[in-house]
Amino acid sequence: MIGGVNLGLIKGHKFIRKDESKTCYFCHGGRVYPEFTGDFGSNPDVHYTKGMMCMNCHNVDEMHGDGKAYKSRKDVKNKPSCIGCHPYKKEKSEKAKNAHDIHKDKLSCYSCHSGGDYRNCHDCHYGEGSFSKADFILGLSPRDLKTVTTLRVVPTIRDTFKKAGLKMESFDSLPNYWDSAVHNIKKRTDRTRSCDACHVEKKYFLSKDTLIKNGSKFNEKLIYKPKEIKK
Repeated sequence: MIGGVNLGLIKGHKFIRKDESKTCYFCHGGRVYPEFTGDFGSNPDVHYTKGMMCMNCHNVDEMHGDGKAYKSRKDVKNKPSCIGCHPYKKEKSEKAKNAHDIHKDKLSCYSCHSGGDYRNCHDCHYGEGSFSKADFILGLSPRDLKTVTTLRVVPTIRDTFKKAGLKMESFDSLPNYWDSAVHNIKKRTDRTRSCDACHVEKKYFLSKDTLIKNGSKFNEKLIYKPKEIKK
């Protein structure tokens, strides 16, 4: 028993909708599932509070694949998406319609609708011990360098494996931050209530001062400074 999760799989590798704490949680209990339920960070996901569970969005076909090899899960065509259930241009208020029109293709949905801090890891296990803390980070997605999204820290630094004799000569070719679909969604957040949170206060955005120390040079490409807006 680890953190209330029974070890082992149920009937081999059978997915059981009503007992996801023993299936999904077993592998995803480090960050995604606790964020979803509100056990880590601040707020539970709005879908969780409505009684929805993992397999309401993640279906069996997605889990077992379609026979094609993809470079990453981001390339899978039948992966769940917010607009699959919340279609663009079907918003109930003019404020929401205008906000989506302005930010379309510039921000991920969770940039605005993530309900609070989520788990970020620091220091690698090979170092002097790893730890995690709740944090919220916005920056450009390393996959396209055009879309602002929620980022999660990958804590390996330049000399993490120095004691093992590994030089990591291509270390700067990849960032220490990767886009993450944070599972703590809320309809209203400080970013949806006021433009000032991003465009005046510039809260949560990655900056040179907050970059992981001794990290990849690629990290600087992810820094995004919101533009001032005229009122």
